[in-house]
Amino acid sequence: MRNLKTVKMKPAPKAAAPKPAKAKPALKSVKPHPKSNRKAVLLSKPVKHIDIKSFDARPIIRQMSDMSFTSRDLGRACEIFNTMLKDKASTSILTIAGSTSAGGCMDLYVELVKNNMVDVIVSTGASIVDMDFFEALGFKHYQAPEAVDDRELRDLYIDRIYDTYIDEESLQAVDHTIFEIAQTLEPRPYSSREFIWEMGKYLTKHAKKKNSLVQTCYEHGVPIFCPAFTDSSAGFGLVLHQVKNPGNYMSIDSVADFRELTDIKIAAGTTGLLMIGGGVPKNFTQDTVVCAEILGKNAEMHKYAIQLTVADVRDGACSSSTLKEACSWGKVDVALEQMVFAEAGSVLPLLASDAYHRGHWKKRKPKNWAKLFGKKK
Repeated sequence: MRNLKTVKMKPAPKAAAPKPAKAKPALKSVKPHPKSNRKAVLLSKPVKHIDIKSFDARPIIRQMSDMSFTSRDLGRACEIFNTMLKDKASTSILTIAGSTSAGGCMDLYVELVKNNMVDVIVSTGASIVDMDFFEALGFKHYQAPEAVDDRELRDLYIDRIYDTYIDEESLQAVDHTIFEIAQTLEPRPYSSREFIWEMGKYLTKHAKKKNSLVQTCYEHGVPIFCPAFTDSSAGFGLVLHQVKNPGNYMSIDSVADFRELTDIKIAAGTTGLLMIGGGVPKNFTQDTVVCAEILGKNAEMHKYAIQLTVADVRDGACSSSTLKEACSWGKVDVALEQMVFAEAGSVLPLLASDAYHRGHWKKRKPKNWAKLFGKKK
């Protein structure tokens, strides 16, 4: 046993006299959040994507068709789109420019593909990579809750699209994912369609959000073309891939994009366009008629054409060039075309919901143009 020693206890000290309570300080204004908390506050309200199946736009479209100005234009655009869907011989091509995918229309595009209303997509790289693939990896876009100095956003690594925020750190994770996909591929030139097909294949195993446009198109045989593919997060990842593999890397061949989309136009015959915004996707798709002619093929002009845009027709830019103007170039027939000068996010849900509930897509057979290139899932 341990030897226990007797310990002489010291007398307890006298209790100190209590100090008078201090008056509570007056409340001060709330200090700004530290950076981490401030960023969390700004990125706290995710953008929700509209569900075109949850409401029936047919009644409002019918009434808008009897009005004037943009309302009547939209009503006629809906009639043209539904006529195109009823035409079993027609291939439906969707072109996307701008930021509607980040702004709440992403699920809308997915429903158009799932319900056989779109057979081919031509898009900016940003819509496909920075917005759709980005969310497929589990990231989100956020509503901007307040007016914030863009210099503060830069310090917090927050990117802004008008009133929508994106976490730059998450976006750089997308860049590195593109790099990882490129690292698995044979070093050779690829069309953007080929590379996006590989992105769809990647998502079948790694997607955090299953309802993405890239994966849905992969599963439904709908090819996606991004003629300016590297003008997006994909560009950063592909540059890193080339730097890490000097002289032995894959690359994107935009000429192959043009040739492949022209091959679809030649094989399809009758085609219709639903164009969101303008830019490269619009012109690239319209030009397939001329390219077919250069190849000695007799391809008819795009029979149906709708464009939703806010671009001004007076400046001569491609984004604003009217579909009647495109007829002079031999690209679009003028019988069934309609320009709708409106912000796409405000009118596209009405057009898509109207088409969904009319149900002409139920009688369309899938075109599965991916088979033209021998791709299998």
